[in-house]
Amino acid sequence: MASLTETLTNENKKAAVVDDCCALIDAEVADKGGISGLAIKAGYSAVKNIKPGFIRHAVVDLLPEFAKALDPLFQEAKTGGKPVGAHIASNAGRAADALLAITDGKVRNAQSGLVKGTYEKLRGTAKKNVEAAIPRIGKLIEKHGG
Repeated sequence: MASLTETLTNENKKAAVVDDCCALIDAEVADKGGISGLAIKAGYSAVKNIKPGFIRHAVVDLLPEFAKALDPLFQEAKTGGKPVGAHIASNAGRAADALLAITDGKVRNAQSGLVKGTYEKLRGTAKKNVEAAIPRIGKLIEKHGG
């Protein structure tokens, strides 16, 4: 069975996967409300406006590592005969921790002060926000990876 990384970064699918990831991020940010939602929207807007194409570039850069991090959940679903999206959603905490470990490492090495500062301001609520996105991520993986 192919790994999730092989599946999502396959040259025949990669552009569609990246497009869907960017749309997923836009939708997640748009859905945020309250004071923390305003902070997320402001930070996201700042990054998008100051550095056009940054989000897409980040998705392309992070996709292989994110897929590798989520591959154990993908494989569990596949070998257990479970729907991939539902299995990933039911393990939202585990999935969020795996993804945040990658972004934490990337931000430590980031050159952009804006990116570092924005991430650090939002990191306290990141797990809650990533967990909220996991059902959409699960559906995206199911759509492109089976």
